[in-house]
Amino acid sequence: MKKKLLIAGVVLVVLVVGAVFFWPRFAGKPPVEQPVPAAVPKEVPMPGMVTMLDLGATECIPCKLMLPILQKMEKKYEGKAAVIFIDVWKFRPAAAKFKIRMIPTQIFFNREGQEVFRHEGFLNEAAIVEQFKKLGVD
Repeated sequence: MKKKLLIAGVVLVVLVVGAVFFWPRFAGKPPVEQPVPAAVPKEVPMPGMVTMLDLGATECIPCKLMLPILQKMEKKYEGKAAVIFIDVWKFRPAAAKFKIRMIPTQIFFNREGQEVFRHEGFLNEAAIVEQFKKLGVD
């Protein structure tokens, strides 16, 4: 009898945890606001402009944590550098094009369009600012 109660309790816990984690995904909640257009920009990197490309997904936890930083950087460097986010779960060819092994991945390009720095994982604001400074963007 105790064994059946224990099994029932474990099943109940699994169901509750599953509901907490997966219910928002299936409940029709709107996706997280993203700082990108509806389609992948044709020219990445942006011609003649220092470009930071963040390849991630709106459902990825580290990517979600980077979203406010990317939005801030986009405003701070408007007209000076391009900050582009591509959701590789929605635009899978981008992952292959940029040879992504994990998300998020940030790639910095100089004004000539050459890749000069690549980072995998969460990248904080100070590190982004430092890369822009190295590329001559204040």
